[in-house]
Parts: sequence; structure tokens; C-alpha cells
Amino acid sequence: QVQLVESGGGLVQAGGSLRLSCAASGRIFSTNAMGWFRQAPGKEREFVATISGRGITTAHADSVKGRFTISRDNAKNTVYLQMNSLKPEDTAVYYCAARSAPTHHQSAAAYNYWGQGTQVTVSS
Repeated sequence: QVQLVESGGGLVQAGGSLRLSCAASGRIFSTNAMGWFRQAPGKEREFVATISGRGITTAHADSVKGRFTISRDNAKNTVYLQMNSLKPEDTAVYYCAARSAPTHHQSAAAYNYWGQGTQVTVSS
């Protein structure tokens, strides 16, 4: 069992930055690939970024590539999402997720555990 708690969301102006954190507990963190997803009002949950268990490989959605960076610190059981050059269309609830496998994945269906989400609002 894995418990995930996100933090770092908030209100920011367009062009600004935020760093989301996701603290994990409950089992060996380095065996879990991690992902960030987001869901805007009236839209389906979408993939944002994913990282392998040891942090060697990552993938980012085209819509955030070059602006967002996923990383992890296994010593702290924490995964991060650094978000730069934020746009109003990045406004959403951001969810951290863990899967019971070390390889990263872009599909939400591949993840077994989810956090409660943190709101990110980008004003124009």
C-alpha cells in the first residue's frame, strides 16, 4: 500500500512558476514509477509527466515539454513537478500517482495509487 500527499499548488500569474511535491509512504518508494496527471473542469484527466523508479527515465506530455520537469528524491520518498512559464490553460487539479512497477507509463490506468490532488490556478 502506498499513500501519496501532494502539496505546492496555488494561484500564480501567467509566466510564473510553481513546484509541486508529492510525499509517498507505505512501501519501498524506488520500486514505484511515479506520474503527474491533471484534470481541468469539464475535461478528462490527462497525462503530464512520468518518471521511472530510479529516476533514470522520464517522459513529458507535448503540452508541457520544455516548461515542466519531473524529478524525484528517493532518499526523501518525494517526487516533484517543476512548472515554469505557466499558462492559463495549465489551470487544473494536479494529481500524483504511483504504479506497482518501476517502469514509467503515460496511461492513468497503469497507476495503482493516487493522491488527493492539489489545485493550480494560473491567471492571465
